[in-house]
Amino acid sequence: MSTKSELLKLLESHRGEYLSGEELASRLGYSRTAVWKAMKNLRQEGYRILAVNNRGYALETDNDILSVEAVKMHLEHRNVFMQVEKEISSTNQYLKKKGIEENLPHGSFVAAEAQTEGKGRRGRTFYSPAGSGLYLSVLMRPKRTAQESLTLTAAAAVAVCRAVEEVCGVSLGIKWVNDLYLGERKVCGILTEAVTDFETGDIELVVVGIGLNLRMPAGGFPGELSEVAGAILGDDVYVDRNLLTAGIINYLLEEAEKEGIPEAYISRNIVPGRRVRVAYGTRVRSVEAEKILPDGRLLVKNEQGEEEILPCGDVSLNLH
Repeated sequence: MSTKSELLKLLESHRGEYLSGEELASRLGYSRTAVWKAMKNLRQEGYRILAVNNRGYALETDNDILSVEAVKMHLEHRNVFMQVEKEISSTNQYLKKKGIEENLPHGSFVAAEAQTEGKGRRGRTFYSPAGSGLYLSVLMRPKRTAQESLTLTAAAAVAVCRAVEEVCGVSLGIKWVNDLYLGERKVCGILTEAVTDFETGDIELVVVGIGLNLRMPAGGFPGELSEVAGAILGDDVYVDRNLLTAGIINYLLEEAEKEGIPEAYISRNIVPGRRVRVAYGTRVRSVEAEKILPDGRLLVKNEQGEEEILPCGDVSLNLH
């Protein structure tokens, strides 16, 4: 670990507390000159570090920069691959490739401040600008078949809801299959990608991608997104994104250990009782959503008034 990383870890663990240059050097086992250089580098990266004569240095309590050092402090499983980037093409794409090539362990993750090629479902992109969201992918090695992958998407949805409620104080609803809503606005998308064994059909690894809109981006959402996308926080509300990231990972690994679809996925779902447009296969239809079944499938009443069960699909709440 570099001097800068060790210094950041120490400052994060004492966020808001002043530590003298002498104390920092003593704890880290480096010269004061080396500590000062590392401090300068952190400031250049955007960390707000206070310096007061006769008191020392302190990391401001409302720093909003993602880092491995800060996320790791709150993780329950730490012997995994961890990476945080200012910008990346796609956290899912990067982690899936690295997971295969390096056989990364269960619970490994990549988080980013921004994505240039964020991935959504059905080949769509996920708008991922800097300064407004949290973009996270977690690698998992579940003992499940590809047909059971829906349970991981459900686990991820519940995990995000739990972490957001705990850290941000905001309660979200789940839209079958994989989106989270605040009111009538989409604030989070989840993309689950599996790599399977061709012969057995068993999952070798799964990458769960989570894109969470924390604040409105500068200038608002572009194009059609302006009609459906939203954010969970006001511009002046601070949350610790490192704590939120760790919370999502912790809850995801916990929920994924449970059998079947989480009850919270069913109880939080906003689709049942509404008329929705469903794209399933090559067909797009308007149906009455009745309920989420215990296995995660959606029971609907189709155009002929007959009950039908959909195993997956792309649901639109807006029929106009």
